[in-house]
Amino acid sequence: MNMNLSVIIVNYNVTRLLRNCLLSIQKYIKDVEYEVIVIDNASTDSSWGDLIPEFPSVRFIASDINGGFSRANNQAIQAAKGEYLLLLNPDTELEGFYMDRILDFADTQSDFGCLGVRMHDADGNFLPESKRSVPDVFNSFEKLFINFKKNNSKSYYRNDIKENAVAEVEVVTGAFLLIKKEVYEKIGGLDEAYFMYGEDIDLCYTLLQNGYKNYYYGKASLLHLKGESTVKDTVYLERFYGAMQIFIDKYYKESKPVQYSFLKAGLKLRHQIEKIKLK
Repeated sequence: MNMNLSVIIVNYNVTRLLRNCLLSIQKYIKDVEYEVIVIDNASTDSSWGDLIPEFPSVRFIASDINGGFSRANNQAIQAAKGEYLLLLNPDTELEGFYMDRILDFADTQSDFGCLGVRMHDADGNFLPESKRSVPDVFNSFEKLFINFKKNNSKSYYRNDIKENAVAEVEVVTGAFLLIKKEVYEKIGGLDEAYFMYGEDIDLCYTLLQNGYKNYYYGKASLLHLKGESTVKDTVYLERFYGAMQIFIDKYYKESKPVQYSFLKAGLKLRHQIEKIKLK
């Protein structure tokens, strides 16, 4: 039987969350021929190894170095055999028997790029990054300085699209990102210039530039324990705002110099504000 799906998970010091994620996969992925590949990104906590005998069907890979999220995914995907890839965060849990329906949906779309689902946190709050626009000078200003998360505008967060809808969008999150392996390899995979953050935006934008379409599938929900696997410190800020700088350098510096100048100034200002808050 052909392999339908390869689930790719990058782990770094979150053994408890990873275990719950793997249990949810075992419970909810049915009627689909799939494999799970976990790559540990040189965790300082070796307890992830305790999961190997508990999940004998999962392929575990140990990376010698922590080269970042993009690099680890690209490394693991080299071993993947599925027609589709599902990039999945270890701090997520599937919540229903929907994977076969999602794959059926993807199969029926011409020029299918990637797909994301409706995410919520542990308190049941919808996570607006489930459906987004490509950053530009206008929606980036809104994202950096104004809280428009709850209005109904077509902005950085696609609040004009209902949470339970199925719709074409520009950007979905890398916490749950479905893409055909053939397409992933064709566009070059995740850009390894991004250590962490921003790589999902870049991948989605690259798909759009190559004529593919990206989708938000609000009929399926995902628990994303956002923040539990990330320490909000100066290293986080450097990586987050550094990733945004990589994106605008790559796409706006030469082609849209005016937008680039505004975006660069806005990122620098917001970065400084956030550093002050940490003190």
